[in-house]
Amino acid sequence: MEQPVEVDKFDLEVGVLCLDFANTVDWHASEDPQDRLDGYDDLILWGEAAEILSKEQADHLRQLAAEQPASASIAFSEAVRLREGIYRIFVDLSEQKNVNGDDLAILNSVLSRAMAHLKISAVDDAFDWAWVEGGDALDQVLWPVARSAGELLTSDELDRVRQCADDRGCGYLFIDTSRNRSRRWCSMETCGNRAKARRFYERQQEDE
Repeated sequence: MEQPVEVDKFDLEVGVLCLDFANTVDWHASEDPQDRLDGYDDLILWGEAAEILSKEQADHLRQLAAEQPASASIAFSEAVRLREGIYRIFVDLSEQKNVNGDDLAILNSVLSRAMAHLKISAVDDAFDWAWVEGGDALDQVLWPVARSAGELLTSDELDRVRQCADDRGCGYLFIDTSRNRSRRWCSMETCGNRAKARRFYERQQEDE
């Protein structure tokens, strides 16, 4: 019997691949970030949950990783490097800062490999981008992530990228789709409610 992919392990609510990847760290902006990716197996599990990898592709990569642990470790280190580079890029942009050239170089390094595995495919009466089979490339899960980051950086939604304003360092990245672009929190049920409660308490203290 096939084991289901543990989708609950990861938050994929943003719906933008590169931001969902950046959000695989909880409390990303705090002094005690909590990583949901513990190793290469978790990276592949995330790829399945994000529907980047089919079960067959994921199983093949797991087998390769078991046979080539050193290479899998290198691929995982690169994944973390890409994730942190993407995170810093969009945090800087959300704060209207200049993007660090080193972070852009990290993204471009993976993006250059990713683009070599794209092709134009005929779909009914139209054409669309499609991925060439990744084969034995242990880093193939990173290719769609890098492409997603490139697409977001060149899209009209770039100025809607936000980081949760929670002062404890939530760090969650999201797209502000509110009409007046006023969303500040990852969720009103969590960080938003806490901020409201804190402001209420502070006002009470001032009135005493």
